[in-house]
Amino acid sequence: MDNYRPYIAEALGTFALVFVGAGSVCADYVLRQNGGAGVGLLGISIAFGLVVTTMVYALGYISGCHINPAATIAFWVTKRIEANKAIFYIGSQLAGAIAGGYLLGVLFPQAIATVHLGVTSLGKGVTLSQGMLMEFIITFFLVLVIFATAVDQRAPKGFAGLAIGIVILFGVMVGGPITGGSMNPARTFGPAVASGFYEHHLVYWVGPVLGGMVAGLLYEKVFAEKKG
Repeated sequence: MDNYRPYIAEALGTFALVFVGAGSVCADYVLRQNGGAGVGLLGISIAFGLVVTTMVYALGYISGCHINPAATIAFWVTKRIEANKAIFYIGSQLAGAIAGGYLLGVLFPQAIATVHLGVTSLGKGVTLSQGMLMEFIITFFLVLVIFATAVDQRAPKGFAGLAIGIVILFGVMVGGPITGGSMNPARTFGPAVASGFYEHHLVYWVGPVLGGMVAGLLYEKVFAEKKG
């Protein structure tokens, strides 16, 4: 069982991310339909930031709490995780995200055909290249913060979860009008599978994966403490 704990943690953490984060999009829609004010972009951003912060503190010591294929791929290209383990991490993340998406479909059936269970999509008039660039930039900063606070042993102890949650919050805030601020292929993939909505789906793989890889390699080559 010990060998499976990291994969269970990755699945559970990504499930929570989708259930709370994408769920806040569904809740916002339902509240507005019922005549309420909704939670708005700020509320959605806070939900994403807080759930990631919570999961980092709850599961980080078990799996590192990647809960994001872009982060796992960044760890792989910098040789901080083996290829086989990275594949199982990503599989676990996608499984958790899909489970979260389907559960949202059960709880918010009215959000399936409307906001597609909180799946991210490009804003009106946004091109594919603009979307990929936005996802590249915000994921770049997310992975940079992960390496700087959770990986680098010189970082102050105990602040990684807070720092990562804050950069998620900022990413959703600035990226929301352009791409929905995904920064995470699994976060988009889970609700997409559950709702059947895959419009511009490639944006949410190419942008985050490239942004994460560049951030990881940059940190490793320029900022990481050199051994020997």
